[in-house]
Amino acid sequence: MNMNKYFITMTTIAVLSTAACTNKNESLDVNNPFFTEWTTPFGVPPFDKIKIEHYKPATDRGLAKHRSEIEAIANNSEVATFENTILPLEHSGDLLNKVSYVFYNVVEADGTPEMHALQAEYAPILAAHADEIYMNEKLFARVKAVYEKRTAANLDNDDVKLIEYYYKNFVRGGTNLEPAKKEELKKVNEQLSKLTTEFGQRLLANNNKFVLVIENKNELAGLPESSIAAAAELAKNRGQEGKWMFNTSKPSWIPFMNFADNRSLREKMYKGYINRGNNGDESDTKDIIVQIAVLRTQRANLLGYRTWADYIISDNMAKTADAAYQLITEVAKKTIPYAKAEAAELQKMATKSGHKITLEPWDWWYYTEKLRKEKFDLDDGMVRPYLSIENVRKGAFDLANRLYGIQFEELKGMPAYNKECICYEVKRADGSHLAVIYFDYFPRASKRAGAWMNGLREEYYTNGQRVAPIIMNVCNFTPPSGETPSLLSVEEVETLFHEFGHALQGMFANTKYRSTSGTNVSRDYVELPSQIMENWTMHPDYIKTYAKHYKTGEVIPNDLVKKLVASSKFNQGFVTLELMAASILDLDWHTIADTNKRNAVEFEAASMKKMGLLKEILPRYSSWYFNHIWGDALGYSAGYYGYTWSAVYDADAFAAFEETGDILNKEVATRFMENVLSLGASVDADVLYRKFRGKDATPHAFYKRKGF
Repeated sequence: MNMNKYFITMTTIAVLSTAACTNKNESLDVNNPFFTEWTTPFGVPPFDKIKIEHYKPATDRGLAKHRSEIEAIANNSEVATFENTILPLEHSGDLLNKVSYVFYNVVEADGTPEMHALQAEYAPILAAHADEIYMNEKLFARVKAVYEKRTAANLDNDDVKLIEYYYKNFVRGGTNLEPAKKEELKKVNEQLSKLTTEFGQRLLANNNKFVLVIENKNELAGLPESSIAAAAELAKNRGQEGKWMFNTSKPSWIPFMNFADNRSLREKMYKGYINRGNNGDESDTKDIIVQIAVLRTQRANLLGYRTWADYIISDNMAKTADAAYQLITEVAKKTIPYAKAEAAELQKMATKSGHKITLEPWDWWYYTEKLRKEKFDLDDGMVRPYLSIENVRKGAFDLANRLYGIQFEELKGMPAYNKECICYEVKRADGSHLAVIYFDYFPRASKRAGAWMNGLREEYYTNGQRVAPIIMNVCNFTPPSGETPSLLSVEEVETLFHEFGHALQGMFANTKYRSTSGTNVSRDYVELPSQIMENWTMHPDYIKTYAKHYKTGEVIPNDLVKKLVASSKFNQGFVTLELMAASILDLDWHTIADTNKRNAVEFEAASMKKMGLLKEILPRYSSWYFNHIWGDALGYSAGYYGYTWSAVYDADAFAAFEETGDILNKEVATRFMENVLSLGASVDADVLYRKFRGKDATPHAFYKRKGF
């Protein structure tokens, strides 16, 4: 019953009273791919055969079938055991999983209006389905009976962890509540499912709404040719040939903020980005996030917690909201002096450039690039030609091969939801099959912003045989333009390696059960496998293996590598402080202990004033477009601090390689793979980390890397 990521989350399910399939529906069975065994290579979804009309009947039948399976487990008259209660619970809902893994991957990466309508229609239905399962008293009585004798039974560690997983989910799902409170919780969950779905859809509309169209070429002054060419192509594709169009996708927005000389246009672009969801129109999100915050507090209170953060973090490594706050505020305090010094230096740069301005947020990126050029003789345009997406991806593949021995073989002609997808088989060193991975790299109107890893199928064992995972990496990188291939920024390179790190955890997963497999770990631990990969990207001992000029094949020159290394701690005050601001904003929203509605703009302003955020810096995500925390029922809500919590671990873990004098040390890599990448949540995270490192993580390496 592993439904954590897609249609259903741990606390957002319930039984739909679905009528039996009609003859009309059954007549469609032969044409509905979800009702057949997939004979595609490696069992990947037959995307070429799946149509919008297939999802609804398949979901309805999946819900009805799942309800029947749950009832059979709950009504079993035999004494509850692991074999007749927990195992069938884990394996229930297979048809619903089959549909949801496909639907939610596609709706995020290539959604259509019809799919979004279906998503909105089924959000409350699926919330009800979760509640009916996790509030089923007869079912919980059986789970509890197995839980209470778990140590006495002849079970291995994976079995015990699975029992604990389900027991915890029932308790956290409201099974112990009084009937009246259960009904209240169901209503809250239904509303949350609707609102988080609507938030995501409104944000997508906002992402596609703002465009800056330039007709006068003089207004493009300062922009690199690659950015100008991409803007011309975007305008042409949208029926405005001869003009230049910029939007809020990072490949379009960042070069504009970095290099456009026209300050008023930079301000317009900046405000277009930060005001997504804050325009007072039909796609404004502020009313939604306030409602979500109130409902989450209500939900936490019903379950016995003072705040939503207390509820969420009690199940994470940090354990308490106070511990999460302590780390984030400590890092913020250390960072503020560096950010203030950077702001002063940028103001001097602006004045020296003859610009009589007071530094504003839309100036930071621009003068930072000028200062980088002055200090290090380095700019984005010098590096990109060595970072074609093909070379960078090969660099990630080669790193995984050198560390873990795995190999990648492109699979041509594989079914895919979009023609831009590339597919690979991943093999172990001995040539045996490990996983399949899809890459989908470029922006489009149907794709949400950001970058992520998901599974189309998670790893598990059946009849003693491993079912191999099918993984997706989805990003929004600089697209190719004309005859120029996709040339990445340093930040995009780090993102590619980051998401590939998540993929490695999904691919190396080797646990008995889906529910504890792969990335199904706490939010403040899941970023360790991804963030550690970023350490290799610009490392002088590794970058030259993949950074080669897209035209000449020339390896990136030594002097350019030295400049990258020298500049690695540059602007870290800004980078770190905007991340801390978003983390504090998330925690502030989710440590509200009352259910009063707030003004979102005023709340954010007060939160940032309290932390002492500089006026020249805004949080990485303002409340109204903070998809991490509002975009689904759980997501990273009260968990955005996890990026920093995990950063302490990833810096400490990379130090284990550095201490050997070999950042490709296979012995260290094997320990990391066997403990961190492979075992998911089948063993407690702190135990696994100590097995890998031989000690607890300390923040020393994290602060050293930042230069603080």
